[in-house]
Amino acid sequence: MVKHIILWKIDEKFSKEEKQKIMTEAKRELEALKGKVPGLLEIKLQTEKLPSSNADMMLDSTLENEDALKAYQVHPDHVTVANDFVRPFTSERLCLDFKI
Repeated sequence: MVKHIILWKIDEKFSKEEKQKIMTEAKRELEALKGKVPGLLEIKLQTEKLPSSNADMMLDSTLENEDALKAYQVHPDHVTVANDFVRPFTSERLCLDFKI
């Protein structure tokens, strides 16, 4: 299995209220990918954080293997969610993929 972890920082141009709406919508849309993308076993978007955090959202997903991760990255449903609910609103992205 493969873990796919992403950390995002929402662009500072958005107000606190706008950021909350962005996170709520991103969470709904990303977590809805489970069952739509073959090989995606688990997916959770963490938006609740402690004040010591310097990221706004963390995606924690588990996929069957590296081939499933590659397929997930180009899957039309994932691409649509990323393009409509994440990329336009984020200024920073970090990724860590590893085998478990």
